[in-house]
This record gives sequence, structure tokens and C-alpha cells, in this order.
Amino acid sequence: MIEASMLRAFFRTEAGSTSVLLGATLVALLWANSPWGDTYEAFWHLEAGLSFGDAVFSLDLRHWVNDGFMTLFFFLIGLEISYEVRLGQLTDRRLLAVPAVAAFGGLVVPAVVYLALNAGGPGAGGWGVPIATDTAFVLGVLAVVGARCPEPLRAFLLTLAIVDDVLAIIVIAVFYTEDLSMASLFTAAALLAAIVMLRWLKIWRAPAYIVLGFALWVATLESGVHPTLIGIALGVLVFVYAPSDYKLMTAGEAVHEFTADPSARGARRAARKVQAAVSVNERLQLRISPWSSYLIVPVFALANAGVVLDAESLRRAVTSPITIGVVLGLLLGKFVGIAFGTWLPLRLKWGVLPGNLVWGQLLGGAAVSGIGFTVSLFIVGLAFDDPAVQSQAKIGILAGSLLSALAGWLIFRMAWDRGGVCAPPEAALEPVEELPVVLSESVGPGDHVRGPAVHKVTIVEYGDFECPYCGRLHPIMEELLARHRTTRLVFRHFPLRTIHPRAVPAALAAEAAGAEGKFWEMHDTLFANQRFLTDDDLARYAADMGVEPWPDVPVRLARIGHDEETGRASGVRGTPTLFINGLRYQGGMDLESISRAIREAERRL
Repeated sequence: MIEASMLRAFFRTEAGSTSVLLGATLVALLWANSPWGDTYEAFWHLEAGLSFGDAVFSLDLRHWVNDGFMTLFFFLIGLEISYEVRLGQLTDRRLLAVPAVAAFGGLVVPAVVYLALNAGGPGAGGWGVPIATDTAFVLGVLAVVGARCPEPLRAFLLTLAIVDDVLAIIVIAVFYTEDLSMASLFTAAALLAAIVMLRWLKIWRAPAYIVLGFALWVATLESGVHPTLIGIALGVLVFVYAPSDYKLMTAGEAVHEFTADPSARGARRAARKVQAAVSVNERLQLRISPWSSYLIVPVFALANAGVVLDAESLRRAVTSPITIGVVLGLLLGKFVGIAFGTWLPLRLKWGVLPGNLVWGQLLGGAAVSGIGFTVSLFIVGLAFDDPAVQSQAKIGILAGSLLSALAGWLIFRMAWDRGGVCAPPEAALEPVEELPVVLSESVGPGDHVRGPAVHKVTIVEYGDFECPYCGRLHPIMEELLARHRTTRLVFRHFPLRTIHPRAVPAALAAEAAGAEGKFWEMHDTLFANQRFLTDDDLARYAADMGVEPWPDVPVRLARIGHDEETGRASGVRGTPTLFINGLRYQGGMDLESISRAIREAERRL
């Protein structure tokens, strides 16, 4: 029997949401190809609607899903875009330039590949089908393939996906909108203006927004513009802001008052103050995201992925330029477009990459970005009216997405999973077999030590300044030293050269600062700025500390190499790896677990 905690953990992961989406897709395929396959289309064409006297508003179930439920999906995308532009990845031009150009390449090249096979033919209007990346599937695949250090790549792909979504929305608005009703369009514009006015007047009554939002959706649907675009517009309009010091202070005071004098009134006041400290945008994302991931998108897949895969349909698909164009657009076009779109801005020095990724990682990410599902299926319904043509395009989406996932997996296996391992904290829970458990070289005068030698407990950390898991451990180690006054920390370099190309330059900068007695100052600075470790960044950090950034490089490299040798001799295979009083630590990389290990080490003395 599955425990509730296990189920909750499953639903919090990208692999969990991807599994639900994949399950809905398989159910749709099985249903459409079962002996009861005729009921699939019949069910989704059932009419459902609302009536007010003689006025009737009715759509079939598939349109309710595609035009209604998916509006919430696009509303969530609008919220994410608004947040990222104002507070997230898109605020930093250096981090935005590369994924933005890559996303543009990932749109243009697939469209060109598709049109090369379909220009002038009946399938020419489907050029938008292979342009979009399914973020949920991509992140799920990254989780499932077990990429060793996915954080910088995830940041890059998330930024790329946001830009990709914006470009796909523009394509839908410009190229897949027809038969406009000007009266309904003016009505929609007036309703949108009313919502903007409420926002400007700072009127935050949810019922008003719900009523106006529903009326806007109906007016947009009647106008001929796809109503999901309204979801984007409304999402972008939602306020997003960083918590102000004043709001944080008042929230803290309200919580303190409640803890001093618990009451229902105090609890309500504290909850309202805490909630007000976080922007409406972030609160809505938190509430809507699970519904989108585990209900809306899977239901959309269930309603649209049910394509018949009998011998006749597969025979037609194999020779269909529409199917071939979609497959090649997703598999080849996305890969080439994103790879070239990444290389060009880097070559022209327009921007930098998060974590300074290597090409093996980027090419794997470019390959899995060919998984086009949700938006691709969405555009199929807009581009084609003929069910037979829709079937060919959907087969192309399924085949192209599957091949892209396999191509990405192969690239990760061949080009990424080499060298050391940047291990997530939970990996430390796994027992290490046939590796030494004793530190090969005791702490000596050449080590970087934080704390006096008289301390009872010594923690030796083998770390990498570019490893995100080392970055997460850094504040935990600071808290441990503050909590355990008889504990000292030793840092030894173990740069994972294959997957972290900036780790060695960062270690050199730390050693250069160490020569001036400022190792720990540089150590803390590097971990606080892990995403910015270019040569210019390192030189700036050194200048701020008043040290020379690159003195005696051969000597410093030898010092780093010595740390690596002692690490390998001690059985270090990834970062972070800890030794407590000379013995390998194999517990969780969290504050309480390491604290327990320190107390046990003290008791053994």
C-alpha cells in the first residue's frame, strides 16, 4: 500500500507530472486503438454548454478542453513570463541573450525543415507544429535519464522554454487566427481595458476579476482570436513583486503576536500578513501549477493524443510529407536550431551561460528540446481541419518526440556522464561500495582550515566551486560551525573538469586569494556567485579583495592537483564529499544529519 507521504513526494517531482502526462497519452492511444475506438471521437464530440433563456452557449467536450481548460494552462505561462521578466532569469541580460537566440533558432529551423517538404502542398499550414518545446516532458526526461548535475542545464532550458512559449504564442496569434468578428473583438478589448482599470485602481476583489475574465474569454472565443491568448495576457497583468522589508517586518510581527497570544483572530491576521508579503503572481503559480500539471495538461493529452495506429494509417504516415516534416522538424530542426542559436551569441560574446555549461550538456538539452507535445498538438487543431491530416501530424509529433528523447538520452550517456559526479544531496544516502572510508592524507599545514587546530572535530570537504550541490551545502556548513563551536572545516579542491569548465579557474582564484590570507573570503564569494564565474568575474572578485587574480599559475595548479590526488586516493568520486575526523561521512547533506554525525564523533573521543 502506497503511503500518503510517498504519494505527495511523487506529485512534487517533475518525473511525477511527466508520468501522469505520459499515462494520459497512453490511455488515449489505447482507447483510440481498442475495439471501442469509435467511442473516443464520439465522446469528445459530445456537446455541453450553458443556457440563459433563449441564449445558448455550447461547445463539444474537446473544445471545452482546448479552448477552455487550456486557457488556464496559458494563464500559468503568462504568470511565469511576468515573474521571470521582473524578478527571475529574464532580468539578467547576460543570461537571457543565449537562450533567447537559441529559442529563436529552435523556432525558425524546424519551420524551414518542415516547409522544405511541404511548401505549396496541402500541409503547408502546419509549419507551426514542430516549433514548440514541451517543457514538462523535457524536465521530466532530464529527471528520468539521471543527468548528474542538471541545475545549470535546467536553468538554461527553463529560460529557453519561456522564450519559446512567447514566440509560439506570437505565431498562434499572427498566423493561426482568422475570420475575425470586429464587434466581439471590440467587446473583448473593452473588457480587457476594464480589467486593466481595476488593476490600476488597486481593486483586488477576486469575484470581479473572475466575472470579467469569463466574459472576456467568451468574447474572445466569439471574435475568432484563440481564447488561450487571453490567458497569456491576463497572466502577464498579474502583479509580481519582491517582498518588501516593511511587509516582511509586519508579517514577522503578526506571527510573533500570534505565538505570544494564540487566538483565531491572531491566526487570521498573521496568515493575511504573511500572504500579503508574497506577490499574487507567485501565490497563483503555487495554486494553479499542480492543477495544470496533473489535470489540465493530462486531460488535454487524453482528448487530443488518441490517434489510430493501424496498418493503413501508419503506411500513410511513413510516406506523408506532413509526418516526415514534423518528425524531422522536431528531431533535426530543433537540435540544429538550438545548437546554432547557442553557439552564435557565445561566439559574438552577447551573453554567458548559467554555470558555464559544456557542449555535451548543451547538445543533450538541444536534443530533448525536440520533444514537442502539448503546444504542438494544440497547433495541429488550429492548422488542419481534415481528421486524416491531423492524424498524420499527430503521428509525426509522437514519433519525433520519442526519437528526440532517445537522442538526448544517448548524448547524455556519451558526452555528459564522464569524469566526476556532481552528486545531489540524496545521493549521499546511498552506500558507497568498495571505496576507502578513511582519509588518505591527514590535515596538514598546507590545508585551508577554518577554525583552530585545538577543535575536537575536523570536517574535510572535497568540493567544486561550480557544483550547485556544494553551493547548497555552503550555508549549511556555516550554520554547523556556528552551532558546533568545537568543529573546524577544511576545504580541499576536487574540480569536476568535464562537467564544470569554470571550476579550475575558480579554484585558481581561491588559491591566489589564499596566498594573501584571503582564501575563505574568496571561498564565500565564489559560492555566493556560482552562476558568474567567467574570467572577468573572477578578476573583479580578486580586485575587490585587493589580490592578484592569476599569480604563479603552475604552482597553484599543482596545489589543486595535489588535493585531487588525495581525494581520489580517499575514494572521492563526486562532490560534495565529507570526512569527519578522517572517516567518510555517508549520511544526508542536511543540517540535522551532519549535526548528528558531529555529536557522534565527539562522543567517540
